[in-house]
Amino acid sequence: MIKVSDYKVELSEYKVVKPLIEKWHYSHSTKGLHTSYCFGLFREGKFGLDELIGGMIFGVPSSMEGQKTDKYGNESGKILELNRLCCIDDTPTNTESYFLGKALKWLSKNTDYQLVISYADPEYGHSGVIYKATNFIHYDMTGTDKVLMVDDKKYHRRTLRKDSPYAETIRQRLKDKDPNVYWKKTCEKHTYIYYLDKKLKRKYDKRKNS
Repeated sequence: MIKVSDYKVELSEYKVVKPLIEKWHYSHSTKGLHTSYCFGLFREGKFGLDELIGGMIFGVPSSMEGQKTDKYGNESGKILELNRLCCIDDTPTNTESYFLGKALKWLSKNTDYQLVISYADPEYGHSGVIYKATNFIHYDMTGTDKVLMVDDKKYHRRTLRKDSPYAETIRQRLKDKDPNVYWKKTCEKHTYIYYLDKKLKRKYDKRKNS
């Protein structure tokens, strides 16, 4: 019987994990991410060769405010966002938490980042089960936001600020009130944080219990 501990977690290149994430992640997209670290989950495949069965991407938060925030007790700029995490369907139920735990351990040991932040989106039925299993802290809810819908695909609002022919086309379609280009309100998301810096975690616990 296969155990998750038989799987290998390795620092990987973006081009390695991108196709798997585009296929298996619910967003089916890696567009607009500020990628810093990628991890791959591997099992032994045919002829003893490693087979990629999971992908993960960490990056700096998309907004400047998010990149510079120190609201969690961290130093400004010492924060990473878990942007994407997924595995193929043919894996044990605790595979993703094992995968995430190994990646967090590597980041804690090999980088000077102090905190990882991630979001669970109820719109897709996510409440943060994997985060809870890997000792993330449920910090708060994000509040509502809005996304730009273009031909049934979601785009971040910063798409409109880009200097590109495609962005210009979208801006013009929005101006012309194209029914297939519109703003959509999103629901609140769960905010989860994980302290890579254990001293900060102890400080957080002390404040919380005081």
